[in-house]
Amino acid sequence: MKIFVICSKAFYGNIPPIKEGLEKNGWEVYLPHTYENPNAENEWYAKGKEEHAKMKGEMFRRSRERIKEMDAVLTLNLDKNGKKNYVGGSTFLELYEAFMEGKKIYLWNDVPEGILYDEISGFSPIVINGDVNLVK
Repeated sequence: MKIFVICSKAFYGNIPPIKEGLEKNGWEVYLPHTYENPNAENEWYAKGKEEHAKMKGEMFRRSRERIKEMDAVLTLNLDKNGKKNYVGGSTFLELYEAFMEGKKIYLWNDVPEGILYDEISGFSPIVINGDVNLVK
């Protein structure tokens, strides 16, 4: 079984023990595209708006292709900058792709309150409340 971890780059530091737990349970874990270089987006910005837009678009295409190959996605929706269970724009788009591809969608925490609540709820995510053993 293959699973793609999706989240804000602010949460990359939380990934190693989660990855380990998923692997212990038999999952083949795929990490965010910029996991090895969390500063990538800042580097793209430094090259100018056009370069940033080009690279951001490429990341969306790569995510779409990766999601097609997965059995599931696990969204790390942790607290960020005072926002509980944060899901950013890019992560939301990856959730949408997973939904459209009929993949299982797991959320680390409850669906965040706010503007995207109805949409994320509509994806019928499985909330695991931080328990990787619920990812099946």
